[in-house]
Amino acid sequence: MNLTDSQKWLTLVASAVLLVLLYKLAPILLPFASAAVLAYLGDPLVDRLETYQYQGRQLTRTMAVIVVFSGIILMITALLLIVVPAIEWQIGEFIEKLPASLNWLNHSVIPLLQKYMGRSVRPLQADQMILLIRGYWQQASGADGSLIVSVSHSGAVILGWITNLLLIPVITFYLLRDWDQLMVQIHELFPRRFEKTVAKLAGESDEVLSAFMRGQFYVMLAMGLIYTIGLWLIDLELALLIGMLAGLISFIPYMGVVTGIILAGVAALLQFQDLMHLVPVLIVFGIGHSIESMLLTPWLVGNRIGLHPVVVIFAVLAGGQLFGFLGVLLALPVASVVMVLVRHAHERYTDSQFYSHPS
Repeated sequence: MNLTDSQKWLTLVASAVLLVLLYKLAPILLPFASAAVLAYLGDPLVDRLETYQYQGRQLTRTMAVIVVFSGIILMITALLLIVVPAIEWQIGEFIEKLPASLNWLNHSVIPLLQKYMGRSVRPLQADQMILLIRGYWQQASGADGSLIVSVSHSGAVILGWITNLLLIPVITFYLLRDWDQLMVQIHELFPRRFEKTVAKLAGESDEVLSAFMRGQFYVMLAMGLIYTIGLWLIDLELALLIGMLAGLISFIPYMGVVTGIILAGVAALLQFQDLMHLVPVLIVFGIGHSIESMLLTPWLVGNRIGLHPVVVIFAVLAGGQLFGFLGVLLALPVASVVMVLVRHAHERYTDSQFYSHPS
């Protein structure tokens, strides 16, 4: 049954109002979106635990959620207690050795650039750069209390961040507990005449989202670990920071490996003061990228997403421009669902008389 003109206009207006509300409410939607992502990632494990039986007893939904939720909290706590101090220590060591590295650049690299470029290249002002970097690092590590004042005189921004951080686990718990019921209620909201179409699109969207969100999440963690271990084996002091950063942004095609090579190359050049140490850096990221493209991505993600690299980059940039960090967080999941809808619309278009009927 086709939609009437009034129904079409009502749908269009409702969609426009929804987009405006999302844009206006973006600052307060971040904890809800983060919790929804965590709940979506954890729901399959909760479902599995519900079917697990031990001595004739079966876990309830609430108990299964408590187990999964506790696991998530432990992982985040371990990350904060282990990874963050290690990164802070590596950066501190790097800053302490920075004066010698900058002096080497001024006396060895810049003269070569002047010779082969045929123009004057100003030497780096080592003292000013070191003072600037140390100042920013002291603020970032909490050593300078003026950071709090510079963020917000009233403290409202800090209070807002603390509130969001506290809301995320609370919302995640309730979403995990009621996830299946929420999905049923959302399904019942759609008109019955569209039930088959909605069920088909929902199934395809869930398949795509599962492939992206769960698969890509595991790929990011694996690549961060691979890059970190590889850079650690070649004795790079910033191995953990650069390796994890390259892994976390690997969801953007080629961005992780390119960023990692640039950062690790600069760090290796400053640390070892030898161009030959760039070769191990290239080997580490070459092997890592090969493992990602030939093993991890086909195994964990598969070919079900089908987003072109240009589309991925555009989606991330557009999401960040429109909705800030919330847009970056939801850009690729939304793009994946839109891809399913576009594919469905293309199928209907090619099956229509408008497309196939000769002129």
